[in-house]
Amino acid sequence: MLAAVLTINAQAASCVISLATHIKPMTTTDRLAQLVISVFLIVGVYQFYFWCQRNHVCPPRQLRSPLDDRIPFQPRWVWIYSFLYYPVIVYINLVVDSPRHFLYVAISFMLLLGFQMLFFTLFPVATPLEWRTCNAGRGRSERFLAFVQRFDAPSNSFPSMHTSVATLTALHLMPHVGAWALLFPVLIALSCLFTKQHYIVDLPAGALLGWFTFGLFKLVY
Repeated sequence: MLAAVLTINAQAASCVISLATHIKPMTTTDRLAQLVISVFLIVGVYQFYFWCQRNHVCPPRQLRSPLDDRIPFQPRWVWIYSFLYYPVIVYINLVVDSPRHFLYVAISFMLLLGFQMLFFTLFPVATPLEWRTCNAGRGRSERFLAFVQRFDAPSNSFPSMHTSVATLTALHLMPHVGAWALLFPVLIALSCLFTKQHYIVDLPAGALLGWFTFGLFKLVY
């Protein structure tokens, strides 16, 4: 009996090794295709994001605290908020090791979007109007932030989608770049605060949602 079990295990191991040796490495064409798909997914996600802003089931509430008002408005952080955010997300295309890996990573982001939409529609939260009127449009940073806010309404605040996506991205990147990946959600969270795009409470909620979604990803991949 023991010999039979050992024989079966050896055969199974041999099959796994054989399959592994026949898996083709990712080609440049594969990565370019995934990059194009990623761009379309990012653009598509925003259509759902904007839909949520127009379809609340109840009026948006505020989660303002005295500590929020103590955080200064520093518009220069908009460059982190916008121009660090998307390149790091797209960088995942360079570290996925197979089309299957890419598929499951993409599904994890779509699952995160689904969770965010539930919050945005069922528990809408908006930042105060005065947090936007403090932007006088002086200098490139304030003008660019005003441009961003033309498309991004004050609602869809809780949980912070920027922080949740950055956290999920960092967790996907950690096996490849180590703990340095965690700097990404930290910087994004700070940019959310200093641009007055979010309340403090939005940030840990977003990070927790990103971590929870990654946990579901690990269950199936």
